[in-house]
Amino acid sequence: MMNFIDIAYASSEAAAEVAEKATDAGLLASLGINVNLLIFQFINFGIVVAILWFLILKPLVKTLGDRQKKIDESLRNAEKIQRNLDKSEKDYQTRIDKAKVEANKILERANAETTVVTEEMKNKAKKEIEQLVDHAKKNIRLEKEAMVAGLKKETGELVVAAVEKILSEKMDSKKDKELIENAIKDLR
Repeated sequence: MMNFIDIAYASSEAAAEVAEKATDAGLLASLGINVNLLIFQFINFGIVVAILWFLILKPLVKTLGDRQKKIDESLRNAEKIQRNLDKSEKDYQTRIDKAKVEANKILERANAETTVVTEEMKNKAKKEIEQLVDHAKKNIRLEKEAMVAGLKKETGELVVAAVEKILSEKMDSKKDKELIENAIKDLR
């Protein structure tokens, strides 16, 4: 008996529950919504989302992730290349500066050597000119002495010729020599 009571009681509760569901179903049905159809649509939506996720979105996300990694790597490489380029430019500028300094030193040495060589050439030219002048003076002195000797001889002869005319007699060589010597002494 107790079972009948329990069964009756349970059936009354089940009937109340069914009535409540029917009221709920009536409410959803009055809105035009079929619960079974709604559940199947949620299941279909879930399947479509799963298919889209696994077949389209997951590979797309993976591809986008790979592309982002490549872009990041490219940016890092670009930064590294820029640093290397900057370093190369600094090294290049340093080398250019060193070359300019060395070129200036070479020019200074060349100028100094040019000055030394110029001074040596001037001194050598002065010495050569002095030697030429000394040689010319010596030649002039020798020519002058030769001319003076020749002039003395000619003068002596002229004096002898004049004296002979004056005296109208020829002198002997002894007298001739004496007269020439006296004339030369007088000329000095």
